Amino acid sequence: MVPIESSRLYIGNLSYKTVDSDLMGLFSKAGRVKTAEVIYDRNMNRSKGFAFIEMETLEDARKAARSFHNKDFMGRKLIVSGAKSEGERKPSRSRSRNEEESPMDEQESHGQNA
Repeated sequence: MVPIESSRLYIGNLSYKTVDSDLMGLFSKAGRVKTAEVIYDRNMNRSKGFAFIEMETLEDARKAARSFHNKDFMGRKLIVSGAKSEGERKPSRSRSRNEEESPMDEQESHGQNA
């Protein structure tokens, strides 16, 4: 489990039916919630089973983790821990901007020259 060193929390093992407002309602019982965002797979158009919550204060975040980690929510036991910072994330496997086809390349590949 990642230690809670900021007001941003990682919430894992979510039901695929969970939406942002479900988490806002639950986590507001532990303190003031700034944001709740369920992460979606754009290709599948469904939840990836995890979310990020930002609480108003670090103390609210720690209280939420104590209150909801390993607790049942919508038929699943939640995993609540500190969210990793931007620098700790693994690099994305998606193509970089330089590798993406430009509109000019696309026109040329379709036989259209400007």
